[in-house]
Amino acid sequence: MTYVVTENCIRCKFMDCVEVCPVDCFYAGENMLVIHPDECIDCGVCEPECPAQAIVPDSDAAAPAWTEINRQYANLWPNMNRKGTPPPDAEEWNGKPGKKEWLSPNPHLPETADAKS
Repeated sequence: MTYVVTENCIRCKFMDCVEVCPVDCFYAGENMLVIHPDECIDCGVCEPECPAQAIVPDSDAAAPAWTEINRQYANLWPNMNRKGTPPPDAEEWNGKPGKKEWLSPNPHLPETADAKS
């Protein structure tokens, strides 16, 4: 069993989960994170760290719709192992249904010093 990032991460992307992952299996898109299913060791430390409750075990009813999306984008997006700055409107998006249409296929762009200030 592995863990899967689901729809509620879209446009929230809090990133608290990436710093606790002992195997660095998170990959970052422009507005969502995914877990590489072949790298996840099923430790579960990421699940309680997600403020959006977007991480579930692959046995969860919400997982099947997101398992292939996690695999696909984990092979395209850059690895992320440090928390970055969440989107400024992340809290407004947290818990909103129907966010799949907002999933961007674009990779995460590294933050610059200017973007942090």
